Amino acid sequence: MTDASRAPVPHPDHDPGLRASDADREAVAEVLREAAGDGRIDLSELHERLERTFEAKTYGELAPLTADLPGHRAPTAPAPPPSVDQPMVLKSGAGDITQIGHWEVPRRISAHSRMGSVKIDFSQAVCRVPEVALEVKAGMGDVTIVVPHGWSVRTHGVRAHVGSVRNKAVEPPAPGAPTLEVTGSLALGEVLVRYPNRWEQWLRRRDGGA
Repeated sequence: MTDASRAPVPHPDHDPGLRASDADREAVAEVLREAAGDGRIDLSELHERLERTFEAKTYGELAPLTADLPGHRAPTAPAPPPSVDQPMVLKSGAGDITQIGHWEVPRRISAHSRMGSVKIDFSQAVCRVPEVALEVKAGMGDVTIVVPHGWSVRTHGVRAHVGSVRNKAVEPPAPGAPTLEVTGSLALGEVLVRYPNRWEQWLRRRDGGA
């Protein structure tokens, strides 16, 4: 018999009014089938609960179906994304760190690179804040920042000793687009801000992006 404890049941304690998925309904159905196999509910009750399971539209409708079964919880909504107020810290010694793909942009980001490199790609990220503060610190390493067209980028807050700061994202900003405020310092390294290159654009189209 299938081990119901392995069913894909999401985390608890979320809004019961949110819509349930097919995977959520199947997770509840698996719990019910095992309960029937253990003799906790009879076959007629199993049939009735399964009907209600596959007719359920929300987490709240699924909750009562397994509430009286020990060790199981009804599906609930997935956990919310990390708070935008929680800073992101990226530190590289001699290696490379990349932050790419689909991710939630916080208000504050720190990128530190001693001898390696840090790449932060905002082109597919979700940004819900109007301004993002990015602090960079580079010894002999490099920090590359990729932003979508339309973003406003300010780099005047970066102090360069022997290294260089190059901002190639200088198109006029789009109305309502985020502003990226870059501050910090670098010794021998480089901070480069640019738009996605052709290879990155091709990868995004291949993966279904705009």
